[in-house]
Amino acid sequence: MGNHAFDNTYNLTDDQLAQLDEAEELMLKGALGKSEELLLGMLGEDETCIPVLSNLGHLYGRHLSEFQTAVEYYDRVLELEPDNAWARDARRRYLRYID
Repeated sequence: MGNHAFDNTYNLTDDQLAQLDEAEELMLKGALGKSEELLLGMLGEDETCIPVLSNLGHLYGRHLSEFQTAVEYYDRVLELEPDNAWARDARRRYLRYID
C-alpha cells in the first residue's frame, strides 16, 4: 500500500483510492455520468465500501438532485457505520426535499 497523507481508515487498496480520486475529479469536471459509472462499478466489487456509498450519496444529492436515491445511499452507510456523523448530516439535509 502506498504512502498517503491521511489515515486510510477503511483499508482501501491503492486502486480503490485512485478510482475514488478519479470519480471525485469527474464530478468536479461535470462528467457526472462517468463518475456514476465508475462508482457503481466499484460498488459492484464491494457493496459495503463506505467511501463509495458516501460518494454516491453526494453525487445523487448534490449534483443530480435525486434526493431519495441520495438518502438511500446514506442509509446504507449508516447501517454499516451508525456513528458516521457526515452521512447522518448529509442524509438529514436531503430528507428535507422528500415528502
